[in-house]
Amino acid sequence: MPMEMGNVTTVQEFILEGFPAIQHLGKVFFLVHLLAYLASIVSNAIIVTITCADSRLHTPMYFFLSIFSFLESGIISAVIPKLLVIFLLGRKIISLPACFIQAFVTVFLGSAVFFLIAVMSLDRYVAICKPLHYPTIMNLKTCFLLVTACFALAFPLITGLVIKVSQLSFCGPHVIPHFFCDVGPLIHLSCSDSRSVDMLAFVLTSFILLTSLLITLTAYSNIVVTILRLPSAREKQKAFSTCSSHLIVLSLMYGSCVFIYVKPKQTNRLDSNREAALVNTVVTPLLNPVIYTLRNKLVHQALRETMCRMKILRIK
Repeated sequence: MPMEMGNVTTVQEFILEGFPAIQHLGKVFFLVHLLAYLASIVSNAIIVTITCADSRLHTPMYFFLSIFSFLESGIISAVIPKLLVIFLLGRKIISLPACFIQAFVTVFLGSAVFFLIAVMSLDRYVAICKPLHYPTIMNLKTCFLLVTACFALAFPLITGLVIKVSQLSFCGPHVIPHFFCDVGPLIHLSCSDSRSVDMLAFVLTSFILLTSLLITLTAYSNIVVTILRLPSAREKQKAFSTCSSHLIVLSLMYGSCVFIYVKPKQTNRLDSNREAALVNTVVTPLLNPVIYTLRNKLVHQALRETMCRMKILRIK
């Protein structure tokens, strides 16, 4: 409900538009997104669990992947449940505080994910291009410091941005052309002068995405050069197969986010942003566990042994 303050009506809640063109098929899309959400949560939970439970997976790569899985679960849990409610019940209203909390959680965790992707790329670069120095460089202390740096970089940047957006005036309209509260649509709905905040959002998101992308591209370029120098054709094929699957997922993630955020004006593309955002909230969370971890033979073995131990404990 709008609240009167003098001659200005302040919006106290927003309406998430969702996908009005397919709302008549809401129950079908509810089921599809529910299954995708459960599959993502379960697969990411499996990765975190077996990484903690199996000592063979106590390596930098799997440590980073478990953090990555945790962050992915956080992002989709902040977005998908509300989308499910919209599809099933048509309840599109979200309060002003809940909207800003959702915006902060998704953008903060998303920023941390992209910094972490850069760290994971560097980890693979050191492992493949500097294998003799890998245990020394990527020790436990370094891994913890790198993960801490991802959060320490993302938190002040996104906190400052969301605080700036929350200080804008919202006096109507209050329909957000999206399926979750994002920074761009909120800035667009403001009835105050939002040019400086819009530019701040553009600069910060561009810095986060392009810095992460540059580090990732540099790391993988060096990895490809090293792979090309391998003497065995079979080793080359295996390495390229792994790298290509990683790069496909990374292309989806970077491509969709660059399309959404790396532009100074959000107004012209708000409608198409919804489809692009689905890539990062539905498609890549389903692909990432399979591409990065669950098709790995060591993970399969660890998973089988963990399940066997659980069965033995139940019998006892």
